[in-house]
Amino acid sequence: MSDGDDSAALWKVNRTIHELVKDRGYQVADEEINMSLADFKAQYANNGGSVDRNQLNFFTNSRTDPSNQIFVFFSDEKSVGVKTMRKLLNILEEKNISKGIIIFPGTMTSSARKVITAMQSRFRLEEFAEADLLVNITHHRLVPRHEVLDPEQKKALLERYRLKETQLPRIQLADPIARYYGLRRGQVVKITRPSETSGRYASYRICF
Repeated sequence: MSDGDDSAALWKVNRTIHELVKDRGYQVADEEINMSLADFKAQYANNGGSVDRNQLNFFTNSRTDPSNQIFVFFSDEKSVGVKTMRKLLNILEEKNISKGIIIFPGTMTSSARKVITAMQSRFRLEEFAEADLLVNITHHRLVPRHEVLDPEQKKALLERYRLKETQLPRIQLADPIARYYGLRRGQVVKITRPSETSGRYASYRICF
């Protein structure tokens, strides 16, 4: 991604991250998702077409639980290091938010990733490269509908089919779909596919 007119790419990234957060059950205004490129440029880009990524930062809360908040942080650092991670953690502490997503234009150092692991008892931190968000993978015609089950739905599923967790097919934590929905180990996702005979059929996978 160039340092010049990066507004078109960031417009796509901004749209996808708002869709992602909305699909996880957080409040997102439709105008954020439906914003045109022209409106995005007018709001965030300078005369040269470059976007100050700090302007794209936002936080929101769950539609069902206002205390459940998430903060989305755009870094302009090509290789995100520990310093940037500390900056993010300071913002989360200041706002009393435990969940954060960092988005960056290039890569993340191994030291920065160790911060995510080291702080996981206090903060749920996720990371995405901008390239990962240029397209919303859940909108691809070959990707079936995914729905994350809550604990009660998971329990009912296991009881209905008399299953143990170990008997369910698996989806890896690093799977792009699992990352999109922010799945955690032990969570179950319902996958609904079209069927030529029955209209549609559902399968289930557990994150591990």
